[in-house]
Formats: sequence, structure tokens, C-alpha cells
Amino acid sequence: MSSNLNEENVGGYSVAYSRDDTYFPIYVMALLAAVFLGAAWFTGGWYWLLFAAATAAFTYYNLPLLETGRPTIGANQYGIFLQAFGLIRWRAIKEINLVPIADRAMITEQLQIVLNVPLASALVVDWRKQPLYRALMRRPWRLDKSGFLQVNLEPFDQPAAEIHGTFLRMWRYYRS
Repeated sequence: MSSNLNEENVGGYSVAYSRDDTYFPIYVMALLAAVFLGAAWFTGGWYWLLFAAATAAFTYYNLPLLETGRPTIGANQYGIFLQAFGLIRWRAIKEINLVPIADRAMITEQLQIVLNVPLASALVVDWRKQPLYRALMRRPWRLDKSGFLQVNLEPFDQPAAEIHGTFLRMWRYYRS
């Protein structure tokens, strides 16, 4: 495998966050953080700093949603890659499922990747150790207690069924 394989240079099929108006609240919260900071400056009230810190933290956490040109999840001949997680080799994957999740009044779809080996031996490249400035930002994946790797497919620029179908086709082709 190429030694220059990193999160920005993965090749193959990749999916990024979609660029639409649903991320408008991130910009609003950034503006509110600036307004609260200005209020703290002009009034001298320290309590405004609490509001500024909370809204700035929300903005900082959700900043990756605005990185629409960066590959977030995808697959290549080596396996499935996830931003801030790594590259999972094809033979280490037992199942790839598309699961509907009821969340309040809506249903979102989640990709569940089940491994048949321990995580340490499943990863070809490990990207879980992130730089300090990215450590507290949103990640597209979650590793639950039962060992399933879960990826919420709602914020991506392609339909969930298409992402799942492409992963399944590539998994069947490359693991044989």
C-alpha cells in the first residue's frame, strides 16, 4: 500500500458532507458567539462570556460539517475509510448494514459495520489519533459497546441507500 495514504488522499469512492441550508445554524451560532463576546466587552459583564463560550463550543464542535470538499467516508481497494477513524480492511468486515433509527419525530439511516476481528487488526491505517485542534470536533462515526461501528448517513451529499449499495458491491468484490 502507498505510504502517502492519508485522510485527504484516499482515492476510490468517497462521500463528503452535503452543502445545503441545514448547516445555517452553525453560522448563526458563530455570529451569536461574537455578539455575546462583544456584549461582555462593552458591558463588562462576565456572564456574557458563558454564553459566548457555549455558542463558540457548539460552532467549534460542528465545524467539520462545513468541510464539504473533504472526503469524510468512502472506500477503495484496501477497505472502508472513515475520517478520524482509519481504513478498515475488507476481510475484517463481517457485515455492512443499513439500519433505520427513530430519532424523535424523524427516521434517519445509519450504516452499521460489524467486524469479525479485533479493531487493532482490522485497521490498515489508524487515524484515531487526531491533532489537538481537531480532537473535540464532530466525528462521522461512533463505536458502540457491542462493537458495531455506526455512521449516521443523514448529513452526506449522497443518499443513504446509494452509499450502502456501493459499499456492499465493493465489499463483495474486494474480499473475494
